[in-house]
Amino acid sequence: MALQDKDRIFLNLYGQDDWKLAGARRRGIWDNTKDILAKGRDAIVNEIKASDLRGRGGAGFPTGLKWSFMPKASDGRPAYLVVNADESEPGTCKDREIMRFDPHTLVEGCLVAGFAMGCTAAYIYIRGEFPLECKNLQTAIDEAYAAGLIGKNACGSGYDYDVFLHRGAGAYICGEETALIESLEGKKGQPRLKPPFPAACGLYGCPSTVNNVETIAVTPTIMRRGAAWFGALGRPKNTGTKLFCISGHVNKPCNVEEEMGIPLKELIERHAGGVRGGWDNLLAIIPGGASVPLLPKSICDEVLMDFDSLRAVTSGLGTAAVIVMDKSTDLIEAIARLSHFYMHESCGQCTPCREGTGWMYRIMQRFVRGDGKSAEIDMLQDITKQVEGHTICALGDAAAWPIQGLIRHFRPVIEERMSQYALRRAAE
Repeated sequence: MALQDKDRIFLNLYGQDDWKLAGARRRGIWDNTKDILAKGRDAIVNEIKASDLRGRGGAGFPTGLKWSFMPKASDGRPAYLVVNADESEPGTCKDREIMRFDPHTLVEGCLVAGFAMGCTAAYIYIRGEFPLECKNLQTAIDEAYAAGLIGKNACGSGYDYDVFLHRGAGAYICGEETALIESLEGKKGQPRLKPPFPAACGLYGCPSTVNNVETIAVTPTIMRRGAAWFGALGRPKNTGTKLFCISGHVNKPCNVEEEMGIPLKELIERHAGGVRGGWDNLLAIIPGGASVPLLPKSICDEVLMDFDSLRAVTSGLGTAAVIVMDKSTDLIEAIARLSHFYMHESCGQCTPCREGTGWMYRIMQRFVRGDGKSAEIDMLQDITKQVEGHTICALGDAAAWPIQGLIRHFRPVIEERMSQYALRRAAE
């Protein structure tokens, strides 16, 4: 059963209504925000915990739990909410639609989340290649200030709260929370060692929480409609609605808000017009953005789109960017292209990632041609394991997992290409 319109959170996902303050208020944004704040910090955090909302940026960490790590009482330092709007994962284009067509959902979310954690300000770190999204979001922030919704005595609550928009320079690594903080501080965008975690020592050495745009944008609606409503959507521990980005070999690429746990096949056939050439023409799908392992058609037939279901089949929901590949796809070349991306975007701080991503890409380039031996497939697999889990941040994992998925499910394709290459060389 499809998500009902009454349960949708993002009511202007396609930009068909006014994205400014007047249109946002018609859609219920900024409705009784003062009453939400009047519930108090602990009540808001507990409601978000009860909803089982998990981070929408990729990792899927419980949001309410993350908020609870922030200090209950100030030690004299200010506290900050940092919103990760540096959407750079290949295949992912959900946050930009929120910022372009429904920016007030994010601004209101910044106030509610920041209040719940005792923050004095929110810093939204937006991807530099998003000029229109940046313009619309800044306009929404300015409108909210002018209407008294943020700033001094925000929404008449007696709470002072500022929202700042910061444009990044387009580095993928700045989507990692500590690299984002470093970049915000004016330094080179490189991940920090943890501990200390941002909740203890984050932006400018102050308690900070970094959350994804979608995560923050849904929180006011959860507070208005209740944790029980949100928790009733989806499956246990995989609750609520989710924005899915469907691209690749489908008849109608789209962004859509759907219920968590929807079958992957149903998601594609209902909203994206099905796979080009029919479902039987499907070869593989990357279900959660470029950094998660691909899945062959046999798994795609039945798998559900939520964190735990995809983890059970050795992949992940990630950002829920569904990249569909039909039988015309050169899978080896597709994964090699992703390997080049991760090699290019590695910050170079960790030796396994700095050297390993280049090594993996060069081997993948040879595999594209078929210039290799079967034993080298195991060698490449071993290299991915030496990178995975041996770096400060998860970029090393993101570079390793697509290759692991290719070897896990399509090793015969690699071996067949090697055999064909060897036969051509022998015939020359």
